[in-house]
Amino acid sequence: MLSKQDNELLTRTGPGTPMGNAMRRYWIPACLSSEIEEPDGAPVRVKLMGEELVAFRDTEGRIGLVEEYCPHRRVSLYFGRNEECGLRCVYHGWKFDVNGACVDQLNEPEELQFKHKVRLVAYPTCELGGIVWAYLGPADKTPPPPKFAWTQVPESRRHVTKVVEECNYLQALEGGIDTSHAPILHRLLTDNSTRGGLKPSNPFVRGKAPSLRVDITDYGYLYAGVRPLGGAEVHVRTYHFIMPFHQIRPSRSESGLPTDAGHIWVPIDDHHCMVYNWIYSTTDAPLTAEDRLERGLGNGPLHVDPKTFRSFQNRTNNYGLDRAVQRTESYTGIDGINQQDRALQESMGPIVDRSREHLGPADKAIIQARKLLREAVRAVEAGQQPAGTGTSYYTIKAGENVFARDADWHGTLAPDITRDKILQTV
Repeated sequence: MLSKQDNELLTRTGPGTPMGNAMRRYWIPACLSSEIEEPDGAPVRVKLMGEELVAFRDTEGRIGLVEEYCPHRRVSLYFGRNEECGLRCVYHGWKFDVNGACVDQLNEPEELQFKHKVRLVAYPTCELGGIVWAYLGPADKTPPPPKFAWTQVPESRRHVTKVVEECNYLQALEGGIDTSHAPILHRLLTDNSTRGGLKPSNPFVRGKAPSLRVDITDYGYLYAGVRPLGGAEVHVRTYHFIMPFHQIRPSRSESGLPTDAGHIWVPIDDHHCMVYNWIYSTTDAPLTAEDRLERGLGNGPLHVDPKTFRSFQNRTNNYGLDRAVQRTESYTGIDGINQQDRALQESMGPIVDRSREHLGPADKAIIQARKLLREAVRAVEAGQQPAGTGTSYYTIKAGENVFARDADWHGTLAPDITRDKILQTV
């Protein structure tokens, strides 16, 4: 369990909070590139760790991420005109460029303008993998760009969506790095079911409860669930946790392509997070139209409003829970693997009271993630860079297979994580 004090420390990410200060040392997804695809197109609201911002793409294709409210009379710049390399407030005509500089004041005579004295808060951005990333920390501590392997493949081989989750980022993150729940919560009851989930014949489901191995690295950790399959074999599935809120896992697309996939759990505020869901083909084969629907995961346009990024099935309708389906087809009666995750994680309340938990060996990865997040806070408070701000995660991949009990699964599934890169194994 966590003390109430530590729970507050890890879950509060607003400006000036210890965890917020630590998270601002990383590149953070702000929005999808497609949301501001058109130069001089409509700006979009972005809320990151309690900060209310707007994003826009100017005439020359440059991206601005600035505070939402005009410094003149505090009007929302979401209503602004994006024109001629700047965002103009429609109330009095003050205009700002992508760097936050005021470049015009329509309501003031030219000789009396004081635009050189006025600035908006503006944050640097980069575009990778169909996402606009922002850096909200001190300029002299800017880390290298977030070049995850999935951001470096052609667009035909990758897909990214996002969905609002109505709970604190940490309980969503902890669900994602919890391998022991997956073949239980996401289990199908019959092999002939066409719903999203894990079929009974899958070795992930057939295996017994896992033993966990966690290899601490400079980016976070590699972790693996090792499940006995009879007396001679084990099923092994590896994952990566990359600080402060990334997961990488092995997967297969809806059409059966081998892929890596994962989530990014970005705090909107202390009670909501934006979950970015990505997948990429680890072969040269492109993803199909069916893959991009994310039908089995519950993240695509069939399950999530593409304008508001909110699930059609939510707390107000019990996430579409069907008790007949729960009796005959799936463990939960809820459609969509990640929709099942959202239902359970949101059921814990906006911020779960971790002082009332009873953790066991199956929670080893969660315990270590909390430890690493606390260490990140301490590192920043000591004037150091937190873990995961380097480049060692650029090429890592996840894997899954069945092995003989005495086989070297680590060398096969995680060849990049050599002994010299492991800081500690727990």
